Amino acid sequence: MQSIINQKFKVAAVQAAPEFLDLDAGIAKAIRLIEEASAAGASLIAFPEVWLPGYPWWIWLDSPAWGMKFVQRHFENSLEVRSEQFEKIKAAAAANKIFVVLGFCERAGGSLYIAQAIIDDQGHLIATRRKLKPTHAERTVYGEGDGSHLAVHDTSLGRMGALSCAEHAQPLTKFAMFSQHEQIHIAAWPSFSIYRGAAFQLSAQANNAVSQVYALEGQCYVLAPCATVSKAMLDMLIDSDSKSSLLLEGGGFAMIYGPDGAPLCAPLDEKAEGLLYADVDLGQIGVAKAAFDPVGHYSRPDVFRLLFNNKPATLVADFGSEPLREAAKAPVAEDADALSSNTGMKD
Repeated sequence: MQSIINQKFKVAAVQAAPEFLDLDAGIAKAIRLIEEASAAGASLIAFPEVWLPGYPWWIWLDSPAWGMKFVQRHFENSLEVRSEQFEKIKAAAAANKIFVVLGFCERAGGSLYIAQAIIDDQGHLIATRRKLKPTHAERTVYGEGDGSHLAVHDTSLGRMGALSCAEHAQPLTKFAMFSQHEQIHIAAWPSFSIYRGAAFQLSAQANNAVSQVYALEGQCYVLAPCATVSKAMLDMLIDSDSKSSLLLEGGGFAMIYGPDGAPLCAPLDEKAEGLLYADVDLGQIGVAKAAFDPVGHYSRPDVFRLLFNNKPATLVADFGSEPLREAAKAPVAEDADALSSNTGMKD
């Protein structure tokens, strides 16, 4: 592991509604946003949580039986790694010479996962990761990740990592990431439209605060892309007056924070779609860490230490077949270096 300490570049965070439950249309919209960010001079674009094919809001609106009408369409429009659709995103990253951190619903076999992919500006897949523990009602839809998915990766922009949504409210998860000397972090959010006024812990105020505190505690840049809920999505999801107050149009509160926790851009209107931009100067991380570095000079390992299992969890251990053992590992990466990066830090 070798940190880059003095590089400057521009980044972009997405605030936009997904093409809900339509993977091909979502891929096309993602490519348009990638092209827009590149044309504006950005070196990195970050997408919201499960932006492809959209967050399953029905799990918060009614019974599981009512939501079953969305299950097949959601499954069929989720994204497989190494699929033709996934290759289109990689090709767009290469064509536009921009890093892409994609939030998507990963389909693997018969299960779905809240996933993020880090793709470099040459179109190479650095890593994919899965949310370690789906939040609350999400557990009716998604499987879990494992410790190998709490990883920070060496890239030409710096040491980069990603988490989704309420993972940012998990102190031990954050410390595991901080311990890998993260410089650029993507905090992906699905929209702050649900239970407005009834559950403050799901609000924009509460969750933007944990993104900001992540930047402050970890002394890293935090891109917090956030989706919006469109009128078209509401037309699909709201079939009664009782549901109309539970999920509202808008909910986009994307932001970018510096390593001292300062906001680095002006917010968009919560119903507006667009890209937020900020300039990154990795040299400022050293200034922030001079005050307090929780995994360096401001730590007390004689008092507190984290037990962290960062090994992939496999369902089958075949001691006689190396290829089978490798194939069982998740997440998926393209080459040996990318695969090893998913198991923790590389020296």
